[in-house]
Amino acid sequence: MIALKICDIKEFTKKLLVGTTFDWFLVKEAVIVTFNTFSIDGRIRHGYYSEEELEAEHIEDFSSWSLLRPYCYSLIKGKKLPGSFSIVLRLPPRQTEKLLEASRCTWQPEQIGGLFLNIRYESHLLTCITGLSLNVFSPDRTLEREWDDAVRAFFRKEGIPFTEE
Repeated sequence: MIALKICDIKEFTKKLLVGTTFDWFLVKEAVIVTFNTFSIDGRIRHGYYSEEELEAEHIEDFSSWSLLRPYCYSLIKGKKLPGSFSIVLRLPPRQTEKLLEASRCTWQPEQIGGLFLNIRYESHLLTCITGLSLNVFSPDRTLEREWDDAVRAFFRKEGIPFTEE
């Protein structure tokens, strides 16, 4: 787990809320504090969709950031900065499998509960914290280091300047 302090908050939030940089991530949850506290549970309610819709649109267990981004943006935009926000993004299962293959980890996809990127804005500071959830106990930190490296590489590729805390 690493904490990355974002150097250019305005540019990062533009990429997050207006651009498509993070659209392929899934949303575990989002909490936005403005004049009220708005809380979004990213888990899909499968009963809302027909089986055909689930299959045709490749709907997973969590909503994509591209689907929820406009709602979050509408809550944040305006003349006043939000008091705070916290958005927990999750790497999609297919991307998790690709990371496992590329890193040559011995982990199996079913052993991984999720690879997360926690984005937190508060007191004029924006921090991104990596995290992972495992479905089994293991002292092996190889996957954690691979995920940390992947996030650093992603930020560099996308031109997101950061410092490590």
